[in-house]
Amino acid sequence: MPRLVPAVLRAADVLELFLGSRATLTAAEIGRHLGLPRSTTHELLSTLVERRYLDRHETTYRLGPVLLELGSRYRQRLEFSAEADAVARSVAARCGETVHVGILDGLDVVYVSKIDSTHPVRLISAVGHRLPAHCTAVGKVLLAGLPREDLLARLKGRKLAALTEHSVTARPSLLAQLDEIRVTEVAHERSESNPDAGCVAAPVVDADGEWVAAMSISVPTSRHSPEAWTGWEDLVREGAAELSARLGYATGTARSAADSVEPTASGS
Repeated sequence: MPRLVPAVLRAADVLELFLGSRATLTAAEIGRHLGLPRSTTHELLSTLVERRYLDRHETTYRLGPVLLELGSRYRQRLEFSAEADAVARSVAARCGETVHVGILDGLDVVYVSKIDSTHPVRLISAVGHRLPAHCTAVGKVLLAGLPREDLLARLKGRKLAALTEHSVTARPSLLAQLDEIRVTEVAHERSESNPDAGCVAAPVVDADGEWVAAMSISVPTSRHSPEAWTGWEDLVREGAAELSARLGYATGTARSAADSVEPTASGS
């Protein structure tokens, strides 16, 4: 079992006292409930007030604005997952293939939504699964959406691992692909993360115009055809646009990655 930090536990105990029926508490009441010395109680409360976890009004304390901000972020994450599942389910129903929604974590893509294909032969993946971003269409979209300085900083000194013989491991080749994705706003990957599958992805844009996620349609190579790829590309664009709209993106107001990121394929 990991070692827990006593000071953090005490601070959490203080905040959790406000989960009860009392909206405000005095220092004496807090110390009595938790069995803490007066000096310790004072230090905890002063620190929580300084960091805006608590507000002080004369002799009483109440929850501070930071907790509202954190709660709002948590609610947004829950709402995003629900919206992603709903749109992914709709896209999967139209194409019968596996649909993912992923976000970027460092140089990895993490899947936050997955709707399975209706076909007997389907891809094995799961929510929470992560893969090197440069090996997936979702990940390439998200890398392409990064500001240039951020992208180069993340890539600096990092070796691009190969998951299959088709994985892109040369940095200039990857950067050239990302430049193209910024313009076309769609990414393809064929047998780069799985030798028996490929996928197409498009960016999910939030209300601030940021590429915060990406949606993909993943298909076993046995069902690939030029006509099918065209249909999947159109459908994933539509799905990503629908999810973007649900996140508050208004068409025409967002900055595109191509506008904000200088070409990186040469001289990098």
